[in-house]
Amino acid sequence: MLEGKATNNTFTSVEGRVLIVNRVIHAPRDLVFKAWTDPEHLPKWWGPRGFTITVQEIDVRPGGVWRYVMHGPDGVNYDNKIVYSEVVSPERLVYSHGDGEDDEQFQVIVTMMEQDNMTELTMRSLFRSSEELEKVIKEYGAIEGAKSTLDRLEEQLAEI
Repeated sequence: MLEGKATNNTFTSVEGRVLIVNRVIHAPRDLVFKAWTDPEHLPKWWGPRGFTITVQEIDVRPGGVWRYVMHGPDGVNYDNKIVYSEVVSPERLVYSHGDGEDDEQFQVIVTMMEQDNMTELTMRSLFRSSEELEKVIKEYGAIEGAKSTLDRLEEQLAEI
């Protein structure tokens, strides 16, 4: 296990081939779940700061698919495909995250625990190998990207 580290109010750790991101969000669980599943809100905050997305389709339900292109600040476009296997309101999402070529680069389990009108959010991303996870951390800044994405989520929650 790599040593966990807290940045802002986000705690991250790596355990083998699993990246764990944990954060207490200052919003009620029902609202956090809505931001993660409502097609109106999800595209507004998804992705690290500086990135935008173009939604091709979005259907947040078991078996549903969310396809989008993430546009990097450097002009690079990234095809993304999320396939949901579990959507349990307001506590849990399970999905496979892939791209235009590989339907499942990693699997994500998101849990939301209510905590005094706040939400403890935990994302567990399971990669095929610890080497693949290490590559995503080094080449794509996965840890900082996750923190930045959750910053944007909290900003979006203030707008809802």
